[in-house]
Amino acid sequence: MFDFDTVINRRDSDSTKWRKYDEDVLPLWVADMDFASPPAIASALQERVAHGVFGYPDPQASLVQTLVMAMQRDYNWQIQPDWLVPLPGLVVGLNVACRATGSNDDPVLTATPVYPPFMSAPILSQRRLVRVPMLEAEGSDGTRWAWDIDQLVGSLGPGNNTLMLCHPHNPVGRVWRTEELLQLAAVAQRHDMVVVSDEIHCDLILDAGHKHVPFAALSPDAAQRSITLMAPSKTYNVPGLGCSFAIIPNPALRKKFTDVMRGIVPHVNIFGYVACEAAYRDGVPWRTALLDVLRRNRDLVMQQLDGYLGLRVTRPEATYLAWVDCRNTGIEDPAAFFEAAGVGLSNGVDFGLKGFVRLNFGCALSTLQDALHRMREALANRTS
Repeated sequence: MFDFDTVINRRDSDSTKWRKYDEDVLPLWVADMDFASPPAIASALQERVAHGVFGYPDPQASLVQTLVMAMQRDYNWQIQPDWLVPLPGLVVGLNVACRATGSNDDPVLTATPVYPPFMSAPILSQRRLVRVPMLEAEGSDGTRWAWDIDQLVGSLGPGNNTLMLCHPHNPVGRVWRTEELLQLAAVAQRHDMVVVSDEIHCDLILDAGHKHVPFAALSPDAAQRSITLMAPSKTYNVPGLGCSFAIIPNPALRKKFTDVMRGIVPHVNIFGYVACEAAYRDGVPWRTALLDVLRRNRDLVMQQLDGYLGLRVTRPEATYLAWVDCRNTGIEDPAAFFEAAGVGLSNGVDFGLKGFVRLNFGCALSTLQDALHRMREALANRTS
């Protein structure tokens, strides 16, 4: 029903992803898939355009009802309509959350490597960033990354401590298990922490044996100390439409969050609201087909790169992002090395860990095959 393998020309468009490099480089960096968005979203947008009037929008009751329904349908999580706070972007939500919790110089803790705004948002909010390096262990199925609970507790400082959780994790692709989340929830309860949980990749679970459990759904206490951030942008490939939302059960925390937004955070645009509702209401068949394609692409990345001439790839349990360890290749700057070979990847330094690159495999099969061939050939030529 859906076409994920026709290459759509984005190089001559307004695409940030494709405009970054010259024509001889395939861009597999920023988390922006090359697939056309679901037909249901395109149809809803066309209908809204036909209306012809584009004034200031509010979220319609049907959108709120759709989001409440989707949380129940997908995660067995019963939320209330008044818990929802619309946002023009998830990164905006990370920055607002930092400002809404604690005071100047209070600690904000996060596990690294991590999506770069987790490290910039606290600093921009006059908070103190505390990095807790993740544990990295080799197992039968490759590298496994985990929270270091002892170091997390040892890193707590004076003041109001805030924990920023990437769930599922970008870039290592972990789906945090319930027992891991319960450990974090216990620490948060014991030390009266607010947990800011970025769950933007929650609909992109690749392994059938895993499931996403919202942090706030763990317990009544977890709900009351949580700010959950979600968006349709990654799953349904609509990041350019700028619509996300926070789910905040605690009314006092929700008021702090919305107070910080006043005067600095713009409203969500009309088309973002339309796309969001269509995605969560009608997008499940497309998402199901997408996940099959991403599993195929993930497996190809693992087959072609993991163990090849010093590379190690963390097998993604979720997302369309592969975390590639290049430290054993002896290459000083692997992002620059692969860019010179014609493949644009995200630099691990930006995520807080040198010697790694992040590869976006959310693209047509032919594009991915070409990129992987270029990477393997560059490594082979280097060692020949």
